[in-house]
Amino acid sequence: MHTDIPTSADLEQLLAVRGPACVSIYMPTTPEGRGDPDRIEFKNLSAEALEQVSALSLERGALDDLRDVLDDLDEDEAFWARQAHSLAVFASPSGARTFQVANRLSPMVEVSDRFHIKPLLRSATFPQAAFVLALSQNDARLVEVSPDASPAEIRVPGMPSDAASAVGKRSIADRSPDRRVQGSEGQKLRLRQYARRVDEALRPMLSGLDLPLIVAGTEPLTSIFRSVSTYPHLAPGSIPGNPDAKSDGELADESRRVLDELYANELAELRDRYEQFVPQGRASDDLAAIARAATFGAVDTAFVDIDEAVPGFVDEADGTLTLDDSDDAVNYGVVDEIARRVLLARGRVLAVRRDDIPGNGPAAAILRYPV
Repeated sequence: MHTDIPTSADLEQLLAVRGPACVSIYMPTTPEGRGDPDRIEFKNLSAEALEQVSALSLERGALDDLRDVLDDLDEDEAFWARQAHSLAVFASPSGARTFQVANRLSPMVEVSDRFHIKPLLRSATFPQAAFVLALSQNDARLVEVSPDASPAEIRVPGMPSDAASAVGKRSIADRSPDRRVQGSEGQKLRLRQYARRVDEALRPMLSGLDLPLIVAGTEPLTSIFRSVSTYPHLAPGSIPGNPDAKSDGELADESRRVLDELYANELAELRDRYEQFVPQGRASDDLAAIARAATFGAVDTAFVDIDEAVPGFVDEADGTLTLDDSDDAVNYGVVDEIARRVLLARGRVLAVRRDDIPGNGPAAAILRYPV
């Protein structure tokens, strides 16, 4: 499966685009390489977009240029042979950007003067990226898990090769008296020393990063490492079993469960925080109030429905919300615009399903201060 996850710079570029014929297409795809059904679906969605654009007053040749951009993508055999679970296409008369993402998105066409990026934020909300520390008495290795590349071991300077050499012993199971260190308690002490050496080696490698670190291993070493680790993003869940017997790919597969649990707990904590802030006037599920708060940079965290598009406009100056009954090539998705303003104000946007949003609307927000 090929994926191409948007970076923060990618999102900023998309958010900055303005033009009379910005086309956003989302569609589920199949990663097995059977491109024909996907291409047929893309052709149908492209035709729908072109029909909306044809109703606009554009510069001479702009519609033909947009049609050529979409046709060129449709005819790219190599492109359709390497897909993930969903495809996002952002096209204008001047060109197109595409992203293949691992999560499954609903089919959607949006035409406006800006790109509709909200569904793409799902990949940024839950990136499915982490480090896995495969830790045993016989080995310690760090594996990088990424949604857009195969898992790979990272060489860590100074990483101990095993527990015994890390503590200067031929074996940590040695039960002969050594000062006050002996027996099973002595073995745990040696493991704690080993775990500290591992943490010291990881520290410069992980400094400044915020990806989860998942420990793969058995007890008591897993708990011992947790007790000495200084990395602030150590995942509470772990991968059980002997990591020496698992490939990098197997560790990556098992890390998905840990990441899913981590994201679910994080979302639950944010929902609890939202409920605590409602009585203080620092949380709302009223779309008009959220639009106004986003315009003034007052939104700390926004929950947005990745599937629903609410057509309308948000005033550039005061954030006044105006809703439309139907979608067309002039209005745009107001929830998407709210997300854009939150991101530009360095707030956080969580692109989630409707059931994960506090309240009953297509969006909710935790505010930095009451507005």
